[in-house]
Amino acid sequence: MEPSTSFDTYYKEIEGELRTNILPFWDKTIDLENGGFFGRILNNGEVKKKSPKASVLNTRILWTYSAVYRKFREKRYMELAQRAYSYLKDFFYDKEKGGIFWLLDCKGNPIDTKKQIYAQAFCLYALSEFYKIYREKEVLDWTSEIFELIEKYSFDPEYLGYFEAMDRNWNWIEDVRLSEKDQNERKTTNTHLHLLEAYTNFLEVKKDERVKTRLKQLVQIFLDKIIDPATGHFNLFFDEKWNKKSQVFSYGHDIEGSWLIWKASSLLGDESLKRKVKEASLRLAEATLRDGVDSSGGVMNEGNIMGVFDSDKHWWVQAEAMVGFFNAFELSGDDKFFNASWDSWNFIKKYIIDYKNGEWFFRVNREGIPYYEEDKVGPWKCPYHNSRACLELMERLGPFRNN
Repeated sequence: MEPSTSFDTYYKEIEGELRTNILPFWDKTIDLENGGFFGRILNNGEVKKKSPKASVLNTRILWTYSAVYRKFREKRYMELAQRAYSYLKDFFYDKEKGGIFWLLDCKGNPIDTKKQIYAQAFCLYALSEFYKIYREKEVLDWTSEIFELIEKYSFDPEYLGYFEAMDRNWNWIEDVRLSEKDQNERKTTNTHLHLLEAYTNFLEVKKDERVKTRLKQLVQIFLDKIIDPATGHFNLFFDEKWNKKSQVFSYGHDIEGSWLIWKASSLLGDESLKRKVKEASLRLAEATLRDGVDSSGGVMNEGNIMGVFDSDKHWWVQAEAMVGFFNAFELSGDDKFFNASWDSWNFIKKYIIDYKNGEWFFRVNREGIPYYEEDKVGPWKCPYHNSRACLELMERLGPFRNN
């Protein structure tokens, strides 16, 4: 489909998906007994009321409802954002040591008190978004406090970048992994990517030269350390001196990063840096399109220089592909990137949306069959990737619809 004939169709379809499928599903996650939101719901809709509650899920819920309220200005989204904020403040916030806990039990008691910088980044990201709609001083103060904690305990003044994790008292720990599938390395692309988006959002609400400096350093780290000059993909794991420790490509992080680094550089206002980032963003999108997209239009999970070795299609990867490829279309004017974005959406419609139970499947295999045993809501399964993709595309498609 040619871009000129499909901008309006694309806009209407993703707005409909957000408002009639994604958001109504998350309204069902409210925990009226223990507060906040349920920590786990099975694919078939069964609520596991006694499941732990993860900081990443709660902060992503806060970001989502804040962002959709900013778009649609409907009272219930503000109320849900306030609910997520209150639970985060009352239960996840470590009032003695600062920062937020990694994991709570179903009643809000801490069961894993480590300070994973990935989670602190999402807290900063969500609080910044909430402040855009709820401009109370206490929100901005807490947002600033999280930023200062990250800078004090995670920032590496010698080699730059940020370390992965600490214990409750902000002391180094041996095992800094986000999950069992990750390598136990001091610095990762994943954490730096989400610090990048968090610092971008924070700079939008607090025009501070120190925040601007750190965001510029993060962008430069992606250009100098994380993007592999030989392949155009991200390297994923590093030691503290930025020596590469992995040979794996994550096509989802590539395409997500391609638009996040561009958004960050656009906010910084450095034209020389923007030129470099534009080139890097397009290279990441090109590498993803070349190596990570199969004939169905879906973006596969992982590979290396030998090719794809994990062809599953995760929900979040497809969501980020819609935005990343459209961003590349905006930067280049090349219709192949628009078509790749449109193909991602069509793949989602065909295979990822759960038309029976609502929301999106966690992932499908290469034949498009869902892994039904995987959760619809969980520590990692959240409303942020797909809601954000819809919101981003609605904003980006708007000017094209009016021409």
